[in-house]
Amino acid sequence: MGVLIAVEGLDGAGKRTLTDAVTAQLRANGIRVGTLAFPRYGRSVHADLAAEALRGGHGDLVDSVHAMALMFALDRAEGASELAKLLADNDIVLLDRYVASNAAYSAARLAQSIDGEIVGWVGNLEFDRFDLPVPALQVLLDVAPEVAAERAWRRGELDEARALDAYERDGGLQRRTLAVYRELAQRNWYGPWWIFRSGDDPATLTHRLRELITR
Repeated sequence: MGVLIAVEGLDGAGKRTLTDAVTAQLRANGIRVGTLAFPRYGRSVHADLAAEALRGGHGDLVDSVHAMALMFALDRAEGASELAKLLADNDIVLLDRYVASNAAYSAARLAQSIDGEIVGWVGNLEFDRFDLPVPALQVLLDVAPEVAAERAWRRGELDEARALDAYERDGGLQRRTLAVYRELAQRNWYGPWWIFRSGDDPATLTHRLRELITR
């Protein structure tokens, strides 16, 4: 059974870039690596409904924090069998976003800390009721909101399919979300967290993950 690692951070923080770099380094060392990104846009009706709501579709769906969180949670629940197969077939599975992203963005939308109702609700819904596996480690890619926003904007300019959605356009929401992420990491929400900053070397993270797998 593989080790489950979730990489978390703001939109535009560089999660995919970091995941790709670490994956290549681990595979070069003979380690079997599986990857999966949430939300599973284009493959999950729940993820696509959420994306459409963030771009003005489906009436007032986007106005409900709990409804949007449920859409993202249902996407992960629907992908549980895919995740289980990845864990069975690999030494390590790296996720680009997981449950903590739902907790962080939902709390930020409601201006709550991690002690607020929504963070506990998300954890109970996804880990307890949907029985999703708890990560062995969660890595927060801690990048300044202004830097992440600029990257997300450039990404949207280059690819129309990745144009900024309502969450990404809201600078205040992004700042509050990072604050919640930092709280989750400090409190080791659902297990240990590591902080990775934009100036850090991916090779360092690779080495630490290799040690984790060995243990």
